[in-house]
Amino acid sequence: MEIEVGEREPASGGSRCKSFIANHWKGLVVFLIPLLCLPVMILNNTPPYRCMYLLIVMAIFWVTEALPLYVTSMLPIVAFPIMGIMSSDETCKLYFKDTLVMFMGGIMVALVIEYCNLHKRLALRVIQIVGCSPRRLHFGLIFVTMFLSMWISNAACTAMMCPIIQAVLEELQAQGLCKMTTEPEYKIVGANNKKANEEEPPYPSKVTLCYYLGIAYASSMGGCGTVIGTATNLTFKGLYETRFPNSKETLDFPTFMFYSVPSMLVYTGLMFVWLQYHFMGLFRPKSKEAEEVKLGQQGAGVAKKIIDQRYKELGPMSIHEIQVMILFIIMVIMYFTRKPGIFPGWADWLDTVPIKNSMPTIFVVVMCFILPANYAFMRYCCNRKNQPLPTATTPSLITWKFIQSRVPWGLIFLLGGGFALAEGSKRSDMAKLIGQALVGLKSLPHAVLLLVIILVAVFLTAFSSNVAIANIMVPVLAEMALAIEIHPLYLILPAGLACSMAFHLPVSTPPNALVAGYANIRTKDMAIAGVGPTIISIVVLFVFCQTWGAVVYPSLTTFPDWAREMAVNATS
Repeated sequence: MEIEVGEREPASGGSRCKSFIANHWKGLVVFLIPLLCLPVMILNNTPPYRCMYLLIVMAIFWVTEALPLYVTSMLPIVAFPIMGIMSSDETCKLYFKDTLVMFMGGIMVALVIEYCNLHKRLALRVIQIVGCSPRRLHFGLIFVTMFLSMWISNAACTAMMCPIIQAVLEELQAQGLCKMTTEPEYKIVGANNKKANEEEPPYPSKVTLCYYLGIAYASSMGGCGTVIGTATNLTFKGLYETRFPNSKETLDFPTFMFYSVPSMLVYTGLMFVWLQYHFMGLFRPKSKEAEEVKLGQQGAGVAKKIIDQRYKELGPMSIHEIQVMILFIIMVIMYFTRKPGIFPGWADWLDTVPIKNSMPTIFVVVMCFILPANYAFMRYCCNRKNQPLPTATTPSLITWKFIQSRVPWGLIFLLGGGFALAEGSKRSDMAKLIGQALVGLKSLPHAVLLLVIILVAVFLTAFSSNVAIANIMVPVLAEMALAIEIHPLYLILPAGLACSMAFHLPVSTPPNALVAGYANIRTKDMAIAGVGPTIISIVVLFVFCQTWGAVVYPSLTTFPDWAREMAVNATS
């Protein structure tokens, strides 16, 4: 039967249903999940179960992203006062704690570094020093990216490195020393096996994959090195300090670095070796990839010219960059010397109310708006060379317009929502309920339990926001630790770091998405390449937590008195 142009064949009920679900599944999740979860609250209408109801709904919304992550994080502001868990004033205060101020200030400082191109100068200079042969260049790019992502956002770090890699690879390809893409694939249709009109876009070659995936993975790993390296670190730091305010083991800046940097260096180095083996024939001298690397050795001079040219384009170091670098160094020194414990810090000498790391962060931010980007205005009083007087206002080191357009303000709600849930679970006694339910895990060896937790965190973070997964897992782990009488930090710190180990999918984390879009990387290529870094990070993190963690935090193998007191109160 022929259908005239303009007529449509009626859709079947099954196809209509399928189309409706495909187009409106998020709306269905938002509408149905709160209804389906209602029995949790109706069957036992007490504060613990009301809080549990909200936690389940928010967890599903976070994982599915049926609502934007930031919007889901605002739900406690609406729900807690209605449910009688916390007042509006108490709930809202949790959305702008010291940890959040430190994080937002850290992002602003990173934007100042980006604004004056100091990060690019540092990256190019280090690559010049390391060398430009294929393996050395790859090593330099990975470790520069790792270092920068310790201080600036992982996404910004990846976005900065992508054009550098692109320029180097394009020039090497122009010289016939490498191929950036594979041969295009054609779709075969029809009985005569004719090529379809549509061609698949060219996919990156193994060399291209090696370079781009290296910086994406290094960004995620480098973010684990400092408290301000990624939002996930500040999330579990804030959740831990909220739940255990009397803890003697703190997650301050120097101690956190002392704990996490050694493992970060190890798994980043092993990740480099894995990518070299997988894509560039390391330890496989007779492979095709190794032959291509030998050819690429001839292009070291070409690559060096590109890097030198990019560095030359930056010009001499300006007073703007020098001031930013000095302020950044001052901020790091203030972090380390606030309360080092080994000797009295500057916060101890002031002998006032407690001072936390938000203070030096915001101090540097304020100074970036006070100090001028140049000193041309000095010509008004000491113009000996008869240079022309400035005709415009002297700008500061950063502008608020640039800050306002680049800071991810929604993260305030995402982190704050986790803090609100953690406090709400304690106030409503949901924490006590979870603790009682997890007492059975006490029979498991602690090392086995830790490995399972790391595996679960790595698995979940591959499919959802790292911060959202940390917000869900950390409060549960806090109650688990009290129930089975183990130091809470023993479980929470490794689990929090594991939430950053997302290497398989473009949607897992912004660095993956950036390189996938920039280099047209297929999901299957990233999924296969991510196997090595995932196994490496799990093993290294687990081993370091059992060994190095005991050096940094000797009490992690015990159940401290302050935790025992909390556990007794929770069961009474």
